[in-house]
Amino acid sequence: MSVATEAAQIRDLFDTIEEIESVASSLAEDDERRRKLDGVVARTLRQAPPVRPVVAGELLDLTEKTVKAWAREGVLAIHSQEPRMLLDTVRLHEVLHLVSDLRRAGKTRALLDEVHRRLSDQSLLERTDLAASLDEMRSGRGRVVRSV
Repeated sequence: MSVATEAAQIRDLFDTIEEIESVASSLAEDDERRRKLDGVVARTLRQAPPVRPVVAGELLDLTEKTVKAWAREGVLAIHSQEPRMLLDTVRLHEVLHLVSDLRRAGKTRALLDEVHRRLSDQSLLERTDLAASLDEMRSGRGRVVRSV
């Protein structure tokens, strides 16, 4: 399959995912329909085939060399290395969101560092222990701990 055809298929999939995410985000966070739509998005992305770096480059508007470097740095998740490198579609979709947001904000340089920072921040915010600590702090139940 040609790079253009594969990129078009993945782009169509991501466009469909974007539409579902848009509808889901219009619903309240505690709405069961939102949870169902989020589940459909997650399941669909998990079932999507892994993506070649050259195709990911086409989608991200980066060179294949840059995409492979991002994969080696851990920004893009490697699905498999042999017989050729293939990238995880779930992470690619996540990174595509971040890169698009950064470009809309006028950020075109040092994208790797910025995407890496945002992914790190996001993974911290998804930790249940941190969420519990933040809730305690907001409600005044936390305690101040200072190192000496």
